[in-house]
Amino acid sequence: MKNLIELHNADKEVSAQSLFKGELGTATAIQLERNGTLKEHITKTRALLICVSGFVTYEDENEQKIQLEQGDYVNIAPNVKHWLYASAKSQLILLK
Repeated sequence: MKNLIELHNADKEVSAQSLFKGELGTATAIQLERNGTLKEHITKTRALLICVSGFVTYEDENEQKIQLEQGDYVNIAPNVKHWLYASAKSQLILLK
């Protein structure tokens, strides 16, 4: 059995590792340490961000501010600047 935590380097504030690459899409495992910030960026395609554990705030340029806890998810529109802030060490999965 494997665990998401094993994919990441504990010394990094933000870590992203490829989890799965299929013919039609990808899954990326993201880890944010407590008080970690994934800086402003965009995605060219629609995406789904799922919180596996922890507590993360998703914000975007359209003034959305969504708090995610275990089991919560948010749809991310293409070409919209967005960023994440973790109030606790957090594990997320990004599907594209």
